[in-house]
Amino acid sequence: MSTKLTNESTPETSPRRKFKIRWVFYLIIILIGVFAIYAWATGAQQEPIETGEPHMKAVVYTNYGSPDVLEIRDIKKPVPNDDQVLIKVRTASINPLDWHFMEGTPYIMRAIGVGLRKPKDPRLGVDYAGTVEAVGKNVTQFKPGDEVLGGKSGAFAEYVCARADRAIVLKPANITFEQAASVPIAAITALQGLRDKGKIQPGQKVLINGASGGVGTFAVQIAKSFGADVTGVCSTRNLDMVRSLGAD
Repeated sequence: MSTKLTNESTPETSPRRKFKIRWVFYLIIILIGVFAIYAWATGAQQEPIETGEPHMKAVVYTNYGSPDVLEIRDIKKPVPNDDQVLIKVRTASINPLDWHFMEGTPYIMRAIGVGLRKPKDPRLGVDYAGTVEAVGKNVTQFKPGDEVLGGKSGAFAEYVCARADRAIVLKPANITFEQAASVPIAAITALQGLRDKGKIQPGQKVLINGASGGVGTFAVQIAKSFGADVTGVCSTRNLDMVRSLGAD
């Protein structure tokens, strides 16, 4: 019995292939360097927490993490410019958006401007309801004393400044400040999805997934108000609640 041994040599990598591999390696190094520089620059640009008179109390955070990173501090009270309204915050609501900002998650948020190593804006909160205290000289649709609701970053504070033409409306007289503060993010998201993007029409069948959540509870009611036949998807424990909102 004889055995034949065959030696097969691996062909050497061609110069062109070596060139491509080398440039891929260089590109990866360059991208890592650019990302590192961006991370350093973003982390270094955190907006200062201004103090001084007149001041107000506000919830601030200088690092991402659990609720332990939140502090209540005395900071500079905002002054409205010509196109802004100064609102004395009566109530503010908390929703998952605030939690995402507090934790800096999902991490893609950090890369698109929120701040990679630490939050660029130390103020937290979005949804609020309150009373107009002062208006800029170009503002005609609001006056001091008006009760309003809206969405503006930094709402977890005694005062907030908002542009008069953006995300602020008069509060209906038949709802409380607490009810009004729960509306902006969740309700407007539902309204835009159904009316503006979905072009909802009377008699249509609408399926709302997550019907017992923040956006979902508003979506069920808004869809019913448009005359739609609504099917809500939720966990068993929330069936009665979703039915009470009008789900068919």
